[in-house]
Amino acid sequence: MTGRTAERTAARQQPAEAAYQELRTEFEFELPLGYVDPAGKVHRRGTMRLATARDELAPLIDQRVKENPAYLGVVLLSLVITRLGDLREVYPDVVEQFFAADVAYLQDFYERVNNVDPLGPGAGDRLGEY
Repeated sequence: MTGRTAERTAARQQPAEAAYQELRTEFEFELPLGYVDPAGKVHRRGTMRLATARDELAPLIDQRVKENPAYLGVVLLSLVITRLGDLREVYPDVVEQFFAADVAYLQDFYERVNNVDPLGPGAGDRLGEY
């Protein structure tokens, strides 16, 4: 490889590597009300990761979703919330206990994080504005 060809190859790889390094896969949130655990402790701050294709497909084979399609949101949120307060895992039965205002907030947050929102491409990059 000539010096010039190597320079061009390196120049093409740098933006791709930079984009990969800048990719955010987890986003912090704070629930408007918070989840109250059985001990009475309120958990408000958490993190949500980007959804994968598997995350969006997995609930479709869940028996609870088959019986009640509205349950899809509960299962999906439990898959992408990586932390909530002291909780290291958030199961569907925990999401079931969220206040309706918190579920609505998380559904909106999910859409913004995964760029499904009317703000268009790059909306996830602007999450700090919310």
